[in-house]
Amino acid sequence: MSAVLCVVCPRVHGRDHSLPRNYCTQRRCSSNKLSSKPSFSSGVSAYSRAVANLSRSSEERVYEVVLKQAALVRKHRRESELDLKKPVENDGTTTIDWNRLNEAYEKCREFCADNDSTFYLGTLLMMPELRRAFWAISVWCRRTDELVDGPNATYTTLKDLERWEKRLNDIFEGRPCDVYDVALSDTASKYPIDAQPFKDMIEGMKLDLTKSRYEDFDELYLYCYHVAGTVGLMSVPVIGIAPKSKVSIESVYNAALALGIANQLTNILRDVGEDAIRGRIYLPQDELAQAGLSDDDIFCGKVTDKWRSFMKGQIKRARMFYDEAEKGISELNLASRWAVWSSLLLYRQILDAIEANDYNNFTKRAYVAKAKKLISLPVALGRALKGPSKLAS
Repeated sequence: MSAVLCVVCPRVHGRDHSLPRNYCTQRRCSSNKLSSKPSFSSGVSAYSRAVANLSRSSEERVYEVVLKQAALVRKHRRESELDLKKPVENDGTTTIDWNRLNEAYEKCREFCADNDSTFYLGTLLMMPELRRAFWAISVWCRRTDELVDGPNATYTTLKDLERWEKRLNDIFEGRPCDVYDVALSDTASKYPIDAQPFKDMIEGMKLDLTKSRYEDFDELYLYCYHVAGTVGLMSVPVIGIAPKSKVSIESVYNAALALGIANQLTNILRDVGEDAIRGRIYLPQDELAQAGLSDDDIFCGKVTDKWRSFMKGQIKRARMFYDEAEKGISELNLASRWAVWSSLLLYRQILDAIEANDYNNFTKRAYVAKAKKLISLPVALGRALKGPSKLAS
């Protein structure tokens, strides 16, 4: 199942749920104490460091991807500044089939409008060029997700996903296979988008084929990154960072990652009953046990006091990710902030709907009424018009 930092898992049932302000660059320790950065003890031997690397937390592993993406954006900025100083040259060998490109993006637009109306409406708040890029990325993500959750998912094998990844490589190398690939290939050529988040999403699909339980939040966090946090990393190069932003590129990527994680946690909490029908439970097994719950309780689908207490903790954690995401949205380009704020506010309200349903996510679908969606738009606009933070991170 799928849908923009590192986090110490907040524990439920009366224990501390708080996170430090700069938790994005912190790591989980076995003692639950925090170090100030994701590094191992200084002075140890290279061999000891190699052994320690084998047991890195999911947050540390994902943060390495964040650092790589931020480095690519910096490189692109430098190259863009150099390009502006050079005269534009065309040797006549580069030709663009504009009709084919326009057809490709139009197909992506139709796909998004037909399959995800909420997302599609959000993109209409963007500038035309950004819309097209987001349509292309969204179509690829949706098609990838349908490999394991679509009507033909029962026939999908790991070999199929490996072929899909090879096709992804072709897209980034300028060899698109079909009309949808043409749009993504063009988008990848225009923005500093890296293939790694796309490949990591495919890894998430592989998990859906081979794994139906998650022992703890560290495992679940990595899954959420693969299937949704990656979308945040794909999006930042397209959205862009406000010229007046004083925070680090890494902090903006962390906020985008947090939004993806928050959205996926929301999906998980909304779809508990639907996933149970498929035999899947995307809730930390150790936290279920601490709450006095088991898989059988989920398959029975009965709302009890234990379940309500458990869900309160899970919802609180999801909201913490939304809070972290909010810190970075104001650092994005103004042209995109309204759409991103709208997405966050609308999706966050699903958690409110779960509470309104008395935590019955077994048989009741949590959704946001159209009236509430409309009310959220001017609120999102007001937040979007606020400029970037004046404090450097």
